[in-house]
Amino acid sequence: MTSIAAKRRHPAAIAVVLLLGLIITGGLYAAFAPKDASAAPDNSQAIAAGHKLFLSNCATCHGLEAAGGDGGPSLVGVGAAAVDFQVGTGRMPLANPGVQAQHGIIVQFSTNEISQLAAYVASLAPGPAIPPADLTSGGGDIAKGGELFRVNCAMCHNFAGSGGALTRGKYAPDLMDVSGKHIYEAMLTGPESMPIFNDANLSPQDKKDIISFLMNVKTESSPGGWSLGNLGPVPEGLFAWTIGIGMMIAVAVWLGKKAA
Repeated sequence: MTSIAAKRRHPAAIAVVLLLGLIITGGLYAAFAPKDASAAPDNSQAIAAGHKLFLSNCATCHGLEAAGGDGGPSLVGVGAAAVDFQVGTGRMPLANPGVQAQHGIIVQFSTNEISQLAAYVASLAPGPAIPPADLTSGGGDIAKGGELFRVNCAMCHNFAGSGGALTRGKYAPDLMDVSGKHIYEAMLTGPESMPIFNDANLSPQDKKDIISFLMNVKTESSPGGWSLGNLGPVPEGLFAWTIGIGMMIAVAVWLGKKAA
């Protein structure tokens, strides 16, 4: 009888039993295994919403596929950080064509809508991500940040971040009213005439130190008196000529009339 049962057993029986065992084991593990709380959330809804916002507000200039269009550059590969900077500072949507996009007084989109637009552009190709809050909220080495700022940034933005003129009608903006997040994103993405400072040029800690220095400049007092906007020797010399020498001339004229 044993030999007859062995002859009737199908050759694939063992494989089928093993396969069923693996399926049952996998199902039990999937049902009872602890869930990973750090798993990345599904971003498809934000991407879809951002795509709709893009088509209705940005595609006219940047093209239906964000590959560039009528006056607008390609956004493929610029990353979420570029979108968050340009839209979050009110530079985009562009109000008026010109040599340089102006910092907007009013931001046209809500924080949630900006995140959706950034998610859509980030889905097109890899690019710089929005920096975490711990790198943009200060707390770095102020002295080192000041040194890095003077070496890399002061030639355009002034030694105290007050901005300055560039060529062909462009300018380096004042940094006193710019958030730490947008300063970090500007270093990552290089808007307008600004060069890109990636992590190979300035490490994340270096960027944090620069932001900390600028935050300190905003709050520190001027021990020398009136700072005249920290614009350097030109306004100081102009003040001396127009006000100081003007007062001296006025006093000399008054004394001359009195003597006469």
